[in-house]
Amino acid sequence: MIHVLAADPTLADFGKDPLWITIIKAVLLFVFLMLGVLFGVWFERKLISRMQNRYGPNRAGKFGLLQSVADGLKMGLKEDLFPRTVDKVLYLMAPVIMVVPAFLAFSIVPIGPMVNMFGVQTPLQLVDLPVAVLFMLAMGAVSVYGVVLAGWSSRSPYALLGGLRSAAQVVSYEIAMGLSFVAIFLFAGTLSTSEIVKAQEQTWYVVLLIPSFLIYVICMFGEAARIPFDLPEGEGELVGGFQTEYSSSLKFALIMMGEYLHTFTASGIAVTLFLGGWRAPVPISWWDGANQGYWPVLWFFIKFVLTFCFIVWVRASLPRVRYDQLMSLGWKVLIPVNLAWIMLVAAVRNVVVNEGNKTLGIGLGAVIVVGALAIWMRFDTVNQRRKEAKKAQVEAEFEELSNEPAAGGFPVPPLDLPHYHGVQHKEIPSGTN
Repeated sequence: MIHVLAADPTLADFGKDPLWITIIKAVLLFVFLMLGVLFGVWFERKLISRMQNRYGPNRAGKFGLLQSVADGLKMGLKEDLFPRTVDKVLYLMAPVIMVVPAFLAFSIVPIGPMVNMFGVQTPLQLVDLPVAVLFMLAMGAVSVYGVVLAGWSSRSPYALLGGLRSAAQVVSYEIAMGLSFVAIFLFAGTLSTSEIVKAQEQTWYVVLLIPSFLIYVICMFGEAARIPFDLPEGEGELVGGFQTEYSSSLKFALIMMGEYLHTFTASGIAVTLFLGGWRAPVPISWWDGANQGYWPVLWFFIKFVLTFCFIVWVRASLPRVRYDQLMSLGWKVLIPVNLAWIMLVAAVRNVVVNEGNKTLGIGLGAVIVVGALAIWMRFDTVNQRRKEAKKAQVEAEFEELSNEPAAGGFPVPPLDLPHYHGVQHKEIPSGTN
């Protein structure tokens, strides 16, 4: 069944498979993702427990391997409740809208090169498009509708506000994520995932475009709603966010599955666009057969698992941020930095590639970097002045309040506030009325 082929797949190799081969690849991809969810949950709980000096799941099956299966069966068999005021159609459709795009988004991830599968030469990828990366972003945008509809159809103010906040988070980080791909498009000259992997034959883009990779990693947590950006799951002031009215039943399981599948998709895209895709790392790549046949599936799986381990490690290490910090990072930091980096990459690549002048390209890049640092320092100085002015205003208000024995005509107890809004003050004498 296995036949070694050296050719990398291109767009011309897609759309030629018999229907039964396409069905086989679709079923294999579905099974991979479903098993990935089951064992991914178990693996995450085990890894976090080891990092916290605990055992984790160890009752259901050997090493607790059946714990996720038991949890899935429990949620699937629990009574399915419908609150009286919900819009039943949209209430049911919302979890489905969150899950289906996650499956579709993973279909453009290349897992291996051209192989011989049951006598048919086919790429180890379900589908590829001239705009495959945009298709992935579009599927992430469609899933936002599921979040909004889940909150709106619940007819609960807490769920509605949670849905709006979650949608704003995903959309904000989707913009920064899309901008982080622009530098890759400039280097690869294509939006096809298979051809982007082919363009990394010599050097992975994580080396050439490290700022884009770092920005994508941050956006990956925000778009997939993982800690430290898991506000949709941690809506303490909104009861439970957009999923407040979903009981622990099959609908709730679909919502959790959708979030996990988005994490898998983000990991697969990171491997594809930045970590060489299915290509073997050095020194394994020195072996002639490393990137041929079915061996690349192993390299892709190893990279995929390591990326997922990093996501779990971040969850076990960082606390949850506030919502205002979340949105400020996305709009005030990631998007401006992305735009500056795209301008630098475009200018340097145009000078170096089109004109062949490396010295001029390096000089232009240095000028752009220095200019960006100057602008940042200028804004930082302005922000510092604003903070100092705010601090002085708070101190003045505090002094005025402390010198007024009856604020507004009402008796006020002695104030003992050594810290007021982050500003240290002198302790008020106990004789003050």
